[in-house]
Amino acid sequence: MGNTRDKIGKAGLVFAGGVFRIALYVCVAVFIFWAGKTTYQFGYDIFNQQAMSPGDGQEVTVVIPEGSSEYQIGEILEAKGLIKDAKVFYVQEKLSNYKGKLKAGTYLLSTAYTPTRIMGILAGDTEQEGVSNS
Repeated sequence: MGNTRDKIGKAGLVFAGGVFRIALYVCVAVFIFWAGKTTYQFGYDIFNQQAMSPGDGQEVTVVIPEGSSEYQIGEILEAKGLIKDAKVFYVQEKLSNYKGKLKAGTYLLSTAYTPTRIMGILAGDTEQEGVSNS
């Protein structure tokens, strides 16, 4: 009789181990799917630059303090509603022609500007500033 209980106990452990293994595989698959989706979206946002507002947008005054890092500038722009994500802006700046060229100051920017245009203005590129916003 004790031998039968041992067999049933071992079978239960094997079954529980199998269920645990399947649950682990499902969790790993979900994590891989989530990581892939998140990574793809981040890359898409970096290279598919979009303005926050179509058309004319809304003009916003932005003050960039002296000594601000590129990420801090991105946080300021995100808080003002000019960009979607400071992390994406940081990477865009690192990959752009404006790497390390953003300057402190007070700027009048529009929600209709793409991140590249905003970087150009913050770097003092007169081609990006375009026509006067008067």
